Amino acid sequence: MRAPCIRSSMIGAAFALASLGAAPPDAMAQGAATLTGIVSSAEEGPMEGVLVSAKRDGSTITVTVVSDRDGRYSFPAGRLEPGNYALRIRAVGYDLDGATSAAVAGEKPAAIDLKLRKTEDLAAQLSNAEWLASIPGTDQQKSNLLNCMGCHTLERIVRSQYDSEAFMQVLPRMQSYVNQSIPAHPQLRRAERLMEERGDQRVQVHRQAADYLATINLSKSPQWGYPLKTLPRPTGRATRVVITEYDLGRETIEPHDVVVDPDGIAWYSSFGEPFLGRLDPKTGKVAEFPLPELKRDFPTGSLGLRTDRDGNLWLGMMYQGAFAKFDRKAEKLQVWSLPPEVNIDAAQVNMVSPQSSHVDGKVWTQNNGFAGVHRLDLASGRIETFEPFRTAPKGEPHNIYDVIPDSRNNLYFTDFRHRHIGRIDAASGEVKLYAAPTPASAPRRGMMDPQDRLWFGEFRGNRIGMFDSKTEQFKEWLMPTAWTAPYDVVLDRKGEAWTGSMSTDRVVRLDPATDRTVEYLLPRSTNIRRVFVDNSTDPVTFWVGSNHGASIVKLEPLD
Repeated sequence: MRAPCIRSSMIGAAFALASLGAAPPDAMAQGAATLTGIVSSAEEGPMEGVLVSAKRDGSTITVTVVSDRDGRYSFPAGRLEPGNYALRIRAVGYDLDGATSAAVAGEKPAAIDLKLRKTEDLAAQLSNAEWLASIPGTDQQKSNLLNCMGCHTLERIVRSQYDSEAFMQVLPRMQSYVNQSIPAHPQLRRAERLMEERGDQRVQVHRQAADYLATINLSKSPQWGYPLKTLPRPTGRATRVVITEYDLGRETIEPHDVVVDPDGIAWYSSFGEPFLGRLDPKTGKVAEFPLPELKRDFPTGSLGLRTDRDGNLWLGMMYQGAFAKFDRKAEKLQVWSLPPEVNIDAAQVNMVSPQSSHVDGKVWTQNNGFAGVHRLDLASGRIETFEPFRTAPKGEPHNIYDVIPDSRNNLYFTDFRHRHIGRIDAASGEVKLYAAPTPASAPRRGMMDPQDRLWFGEFRGNRIGMFDSKTEQFKEWLMPTAWTAPYDVVLDRKGEAWTGSMSTDRVVRLDPATDRTVEYLLPRSTNIRRVFVDNSTDPVTFWVGSNHGASIVKLEPLD
């Protein structure tokens, strides 16, 4: 166990309270400046569901609203301080034609109508889900592409000119990078996970993928041989929202998990760089708290970020073979490395779960290097290891993705390579597996609610799943849009479930009692991972990291 000294390093300048989205109380009370207008096009007339974004000159904060059924957009009073704003829109198939800026004064609302024209490059606007809807192929062939969009867009693939044999060289190279790699910051994998395809089995997987990819890109023709399909714009309730995006300062910052503390400060794990981040939404100020490099020349970055009952932050340090606790008040870090016998080159500690550690003084984590689970005894510092798939047939792949304790600190885990939820009894160590109804659904991340029901995203099943640990029964909800591929799920105080999509750039809000869903489109490509809901606001506020956009996104529904 190590307890290195922490110093915070600031990136960017602190912005005055007059910055966009951070008005001082007196200005807010006066309801000063706002911006409104009608969005229209020659093809449609007034247009519903167009996202209109405004960013003040010199600010790192962007505010977005959505046009209603009459084509009207309006920024609520107090959201835009006086100044000059750059404007942009998101409406697939259209570009902004004309005004791209607005001068907002404090005396009266600014009124600017926005004209849109048909885009000349529809392909550049498609989301990953729209590419999946457009390309030919079976669901199984398309499902394999979900692996790719964790590091880059699918547009990169369909615009490529590789034939099948060239892809047989590209695919092994792609697999040599760790999963937190992005084009601006690739990192090489040091060792293979022990419970994944290897040898001839992997070659067969690559061959099938290579043959397929060469049929959907530009290797045989300068144009795609299939029509490009788009998703409908938001309508109705989905337009009643305000979205705020906070830039973090470097394109290599990959905010993976976001947690908002009781003081309204947003904390985030940085997927590809060795630090814990902190954002003050009132000022836009960002602070970085360095994480130690325990395994030199191994990939850096952290993934899971969760809090214990005392508000301490815990995070998995991935390929550094360790996990950490951060006292946010004292700004001190405590780090535990895995024991040498399990801290192999392939060790990958993604998740750490202290939610019920107050029950017995123990914290759960996992190890993707060999589909293992670890448990830390806080009093002694001892780490014990569980291997739920030790007796699995040779070559059978497994991936313990998330670890989630119940109220008694029994552990539930997701097996991302299959359909199972696993349970480890805290007292006996007994392991049980439960199969979700949808085959090969790939349970990914989730949460335990106060009734000890596990809510989780079914990434390949395109569903939200719920496992009642008392009745041992499952329930599933199919997502309203194909290829949503939910990564994570969180339940709010009113019992509504929230998730997000790495492919559609949409946030999904589900009422499990009525099966009613709302999909909120985000202003730009976001690659949604871990989701968080702040229950202290009314309505609740949704937060997520833009993992490929170096920003944090706050979504405020207006109902």
